[in-house]
Amino acid sequence: RGSRSAGPSGRLLLVVALAACAARASEITFELPDNAKQCFYEEIAQGTKCTLEFQVITGGHYDVDCRLEDPDGTVLYKEMKKQYDSFTFTASRNGTYKFCFSNEFSTFTHKTVYFDFQVGEDPPLFPSENRVTALTQMESACVSIHEALKSVIDYQTHFRLREAQGRSRAEDLNTRVAYWSVGEAIILLVVSIGQVFLLKSFFSDKRTTTTRVGS
Repeated sequence: RGSRSAGPSGRLLLVVALAACAARASEITFELPDNAKQCFYEEIAQGTKCTLEFQVITGGHYDVDCRLEDPDGTVLYKEMKKQYDSFTFTASRNGTYKFCFSNEFSTFTHKTVYFDFQVGEDPPLFPSENRVTALTQMESACVSIHEALKSVIDYQTHFRLREAQGRSRAEDLNTRVAYWSVGEAIILLVVSIGQVFLLKSFFSDKRTTTTRVGS
């Protein structure tokens, strides 16, 4: 009896957990050195809808090459020097799909790349089949909360990337300003020393000329 009284809440938690595990997602931030290429592999079943989204966070002009291939080696997506992009496709066959990020066009710039690869779609929390009644108030509230939490996660990821990119640009600007300040200080010091030697040479020549005229 005790298990029955706790049944609805337990079923709700179980449904939420199953929904969270139904769709696979790979969310990774990795370092991509200059003249380097990094590939990732994913086993996907035929008919599965997938989405690849990536963004370059730091490095150079914030661009990278991206390529996606199916198990037969057919190119499904290819973009050169992109800062960010999103691509959605449906797997045409079972097998291992490969997507690669390349920084081979850069000779000295190190990149940091973020990508999110989603395999499959989130099923509804409460499937409509085998139901003869509408959603209860608690079930409707769970669906609304679930959708709101997904939006919150997307916004948090977006703002984290923007913050990381802004921090990288600020640090780069700070480094450039520091180098420029050091350069200006060196130039000012060289000009000051040059002026001292120039004035010293001028007065030395004038004193020599005066001595010769007096003699």
